[in-house]
Amino acid sequence: MSFQFFLLQPYSVCFPISYESSDCRILGSTQEMISDNLESQAFCFHADKELLRQPRIVRVGLIQNSIALPTTAHFADQKKAIMQKVKPIIDAAGASGVNVLCLQEAWMMPFAFCTREKRWCEFAEPIDGESTQFLQDLARKYNMVIVNPILERDVNHGEIMWNTAVIIGNHGNIIGIHRKNHIPRVGDFNESTYYMEGNTGHPVFETAYGKIAVNICYGRHHSLNWLAFGLNGAEIVFNPSATVGELSEPMWPIESRNAAIANSYFVGSINRVGTEVFPNPFTSGDGKPQHSDFGHFYGSSHFSAPDASCTPSLSRYRDGLMISDMDLNLCRQIKDKWGFRMTARYELYAAMLSEYLKRDFSPQVIVDPMLHKRP
Repeated sequence: MSFQFFLLQPYSVCFPISYESSDCRILGSTQEMISDNLESQAFCFHADKELLRQPRIVRVGLIQNSIALPTTAHFADQKKAIMQKVKPIIDAAGASGVNVLCLQEAWMMPFAFCTREKRWCEFAEPIDGESTQFLQDLARKYNMVIVNPILERDVNHGEIMWNTAVIIGNHGNIIGIHRKNHIPRVGDFNESTYYMEGNTGHPVFETAYGKIAVNICYGRHHSLNWLAFGLNGAEIVFNPSATVGELSEPMWPIESRNAAIANSYFVGSINRVGTEVFPNPFTSGDGKPQHSDFGHFYGSSHFSAPDASCTPSLSRYRDGLMISDMDLNLCRQIKDKWGFRMTARYELYAAMLSEYLKRDFSPQVIVDPMLHKRP
């Protein structure tokens, strides 16, 4: 498979390159179908040339996909089918020279957390379980770092569950994990039936291709969550998600781009695709009639850069592979340009948060003394 890469400038002004540059080799067509229902796109984020540092070009991939079988199929068949579906896409990423690849949230199962039925817990697996082993082989084959978001079964702590990203190194080793920090309780998103807030903090993983972090799904709504990954030195933050159009689509192109700008790192946003229908209708205590699906997962995966540029999004309806070359030197260049770290007032924020956590906290509101006086 081949791609034509597009150079991206701030505010998403992009144009094709038809030559070999120091940043990437431009090949083939800008968008092609690996299969009848798979879209692929490729882009480039450039940085200024420096005198003392060589370019740090990393090729990064995102995969969005729908489930492979109906939710009524045997669970073992569903898991096997989704792996068979995703493998050719990973192969395409590997053949294209992708260095770091991220899959969508809980990619190895339907996003059944709306149903609150416990039988879906059977999809949970340990950190080194079936899906990790499947991806470890591919990581070794393609010398690729792979972010594997799963429903984790914590076998060492009472077999409780977490929403977890397993970071697999390019040698097939497990570098570490991160567990989802923020659990939604909005509409059909009642995920605390299955797992609670994570306990891994805001880890950044130093890989062969740069420092990466994972802000899982609902964490994108929390600006301090994004900030913490940046303070720990992240250069690329992935946001593997499962979110539906009626709830979040107007926010989708905004939040990750703002995070990339505010924290001077790249962001890869991934969302699954399709409408997943479950066998038993459910409600969410919001007065709406019972229903059998979560709504439409609208895909639209994309990259955002610290200089405010971003790629177009993948399809709302089709499986997709998004690839981008990015020069990680851009992160420091933007820090130097804007000075967000230097001009931040962390001591003020820390003092405010410390006070806010106290039971006797009183907001700093200065009331106009004339406000309640009669004329």
